[in-house]
Amino acid sequence: MVLLKVDSTKIEIQAIKAKKAAKRLSILSTEEKNQALTLLADQLEAKVEDILKANEIDIKYGRIEGYSEAYLDRLTLTRERVFDFTSGLREVAKLPDPVGDTLSKWTLDNGLLVKKVCVPLGVIGMIYEARPNVTVDATGLALKSGNAILLKGGSSAIFSNKAIFKVIQETLDKTAIHREAVQLIESTDRIATQQLFTMKEHIDVLIPRGGASLIYSVVNEATVPILETGVGNCHLYIDREADVEKALNILVNAKTDRPAVCNAVETAIIHLDWLEHNKQALIKTLKDHNISVHADKKAAAVIPGAELANVEDWATEYLSLDLAIKTVTSVEEAIEHIDKYGTKHSEAIITENCKTAKKFMDLVDAAAIYHNASTRFTDGGALGLGAEIGISTQKLHARGPMGLAELTTTKYIMTGNGHIR
Repeated sequence: MVLLKVDSTKIEIQAIKAKKAAKRLSILSTEEKNQALTLLADQLEAKVEDILKANEIDIKYGRIEGYSEAYLDRLTLTRERVFDFTSGLREVAKLPDPVGDTLSKWTLDNGLLVKKVCVPLGVIGMIYEARPNVTVDATGLALKSGNAILLKGGSSAIFSNKAIFKVIQETLDKTAIHREAVQLIESTDRIATQQLFTMKEHIDVLIPRGGASLIYSVVNEATVPILETGVGNCHLYIDREADVEKALNILVNAKTDRPAVCNAVETAIIHLDWLEHNKQALIKTLKDHNISVHADKKAAAVIPGAELANVEDWATEYLSLDLAIKTVTSVEEAIEHIDKYGTKHSEAIITENCKTAKKFMDLVDAAAIYHNASTRFTDGGALGLGAEIGISTQKLHARGPMGLAELTTTKYIMTGNGHIR
């Protein structure tokens, strides 16, 4: 890991410049913002080889540091992944601009006109780990919603982030958006992150995106308001009336498509009746996809090679091909388990019984609930948001995938004709 020392004065200057740029950005037209995002997508694609070379350096250092394969997967960029996030930028450019939307309006008895409108948050402080794609996704969403952004990526992705940021700066110079609307804190020192926590006079909101320790630190130490993203200890409940093919296909997708992401399933809760009738199909599926099982006593008794689970397994976000399996005798028992160990991220039920599904969806407390579908859809792009800046698991202001609308707040605007009270 390369340690780049912190310069606290420089970071404060960056935040001050972002604040000034946010004022100018907030009044730009939708067309001006869209043109900038489209051009940025073009330029990132044109510079893809430079970005991939920088990413190779991060991967090299990551292997020296002994990062897990799951972590390296989140860190790795490929041509396909670069083109995925440039496609996301173009999708964001096509989406309706929430800034200036009138959410409601009314006229008081005295003739005073009241309007409630959407306005940008101002300056977003984005703190994130590993994923270089967040540098682009967060920038695109911030700019389209009229916000300046101060980016603080993790040390593991510093070379990738600097290469991407260089393209962003060069591109913004050719647009109506001032380059100072996007700032990258290049210091890899933890002190730089802690400084962001307390710059309330310059930063309007912090968004932490990463592991549990990062989010815990931000929530407990920050004086700046937070839009909290959450750890994904996600569950898939296979009900006694679950279709076998649907259940197994969804389980495979939710666990193996990209095991290292926050919307991957970590625990399968299986009704004992379903397990008894379909254990051979389940065993074959788990074996065919190299899924390592940590099971309770009843499941471990019928699944060859299963490791006996302990309390820690129920609370673990594996981010790998490990899967915890818990057996239950009712949907109520499944809900109770999720209430105890879930992180309010994404939960799913597989069943052909609509009443059971409704009970599950009504009573499980999470940002995203699925019936007969994979939790992998908890993603801004997959849900038609173009991209997302994170998955919020809190309940105030925003919950679930945070797209453009979630990066705005409201302002009341009153128009009178000499009105006094």
